[in-house]
Amino acid sequence: MLAISGQGAPESPSVNLLAEECGRIAAAHGATILTGGLGGVMAAAERGARAGGGWAAALLPGEERAAHRGTADMVIATGVGEARDLALVATADAVIAIGGGWGTLAEIGLARKLGRPVVLLRTWDVRAPAGWDQGESLPRAETAGDAVALALAALA
Repeated sequence: MLAISGQGAPESPSVNLLAEECGRIAAAHGATILTGGLGGVMAAAERGARAGGGWAAALLPGEERAAHRGTADMVIATGVGEARDLALVATADAVIAIGGGWGTLAEIGLARKLGRPVVLLRTWDVRAPAGWDQGESLPRAETAGDAVALALAALA
């Protein structure tokens, strides 16, 4: 299962297009797409999954499935608010972070804390602090195809 993480508020059309492309390409490779179920990047990734002949699930922060803004095949109203970010990345095998705000940054950190591979695509510049003994750098992709390839390779 591949989580596509990003801001629910409207992003730039180019960022949403990247999310849609990631969803489409990943679905064409047999990946199930998991999103946070709101608008923006999340809805775009779900559209892409459908266009790629795949399947998408959405984990909403609230209690009402009617809050869903995408086209996911399964919508889960968690009722746990921002804790949904942890459920999202804990459920995923890998995460592609695209654009985004503070929630996206939280999902990047939580995913790494759980040992999930994360690929960065036009999102936060995340680096280990100087002198940190666990120095890791997260892979950064330039295209949707590269992001999906990196994420799927991390699962192999």
